[in-house]
Amino acid sequence: MKSLLHIFTYSVMTLFIFSCSSKTTAEEITEEIADNGTEDDNPPNILLIIADDMGLDATPNYPIGSIKPNMPNLEGFMANGIKFNNVWVNPLCSPSRATMLTGKYGTQTGITRVGQTLASSEHILQNDMSNYSTALIGKWHLSTDASQPTAMGIDYFAGILNGTVQDYYNWSLVENSNSATSTEYVTSKLTDLSIDWVNAQDDPWFLWLAYNAPHTPFHVPPSNLHSQGDLPIDQASIDTNPLPYFLAALEAMDSEIGRLLASMTDEARDNTVIIFIGDNGSPNQVAQEYERARAKGSVYQGGINVPLVISGKGITRKNIEENSIINAADLYNTILEISGNSVNSNTDSKSFKNVLADSGIGSRAYGFSEVSYDDESLDYTIRTSTHKYILFNDGTEALYDLTIDPLENTNLLDNSLSETDSAIYNDLTASLQEIVK
Repeated sequence: MKSLLHIFTYSVMTLFIFSCSSKTTAEEITEEIADNGTEDDNPPNILLIIADDMGLDATPNYPIGSIKPNMPNLEGFMANGIKFNNVWVNPLCSPSRATMLTGKYGTQTGITRVGQTLASSEHILQNDMSNYSTALIGKWHLSTDASQPTAMGIDYFAGILNGTVQDYYNWSLVENSNSATSTEYVTSKLTDLSIDWVNAQDDPWFLWLAYNAPHTPFHVPPSNLHSQGDLPIDQASIDTNPLPYFLAALEAMDSEIGRLLASMTDEARDNTVIIFIGDNGSPNQVAQEYERARAKGSVYQGGINVPLVISGKGITRKNIEENSIINAADLYNTILEISGNSVNSNTDSKSFKNVLADSGIGSRAYGFSEVSYDDESLDYTIRTSTHKYILFNDGTEALYDLTIDPLENTNLLDNSLSETDSAIYNDLTASLQEIVK
């Protein structure tokens, strides 16, 4: 019997047309996959998909943003898994990736902005997955050393060393230290490489698939991969109205994710956990609802609050919105637990595997993020389930009640604090000092 994920790749409509009077075939399949996931002790394959510059405003089924891309595969993951609401990353590409890879905050790795190099001596997630074949396909952006990913312990690397490409149809592809020019649309080529690698695996596998889409430049994808229409390709048109180009890149990525899933055998697909996350907020020229200065690059919600969706093998909670506080670092120990390996206590990572099957809360009391602008100037932020505190590099501060002010319009520190807010402020500032000391 085909998995539900297989069905997603064939038709957008099958995600939405369900009978109200009787259980559909799709629902029966979903239940069968969930049952197999809880009874089968085979180590699951793990597919971690990272979208580049994708905030909540650009993600279907999140309340921020009014113009959304058509992403049926991602919506399928949501319908058959968990959509997380309170996920924080760093506001820029490299720090988020370093945090996911090492399980450590930037205060520990030294990666707090782009252009910094991750020390090759760092212990990374793949080092703790000895029973898995591992690959990183896509964007690295942690050094310009083509040999570093494999030297640090990743079995196979193919993709992009830098933060972006100059042209989605003419770019430098690095594969295990060797560089060549590719003229294939980047998102499609990275998917091709992923398909080839996955189909060659006999052991359980962990694929870190780091698309560079929808990062600039906003070049038009092949027409069969998106639904934004016949977009002009001249730069003046792109600059005048970049949003449809941004959405087209997201839709193309979703189409290629569907192609990757369709290429897998039923057995492999049914035995795979799929994790989808954005690496930071949407860029300011396409950000919706967030002020431009409060999108990518800032520690406001528009820069650090991103989508996270998990579905597949063993994810028994379906069509769930989860409000636990999650940090990018937490993927490290969560993935280790999913793979059957022991967690690494020498990290800042807190596993949230328990919420994948149960309705309990995660183990993280505080969310944390930071960004630097030079060697000395950093913005820090920390949050609880209700409030968020920011310490800016110039010494100014902000406190927001996210339960009533999700867009951070009212700085509570501009007025006298209530007794409750004052206690929260003291707790957050003390906890922040413990992290950054």
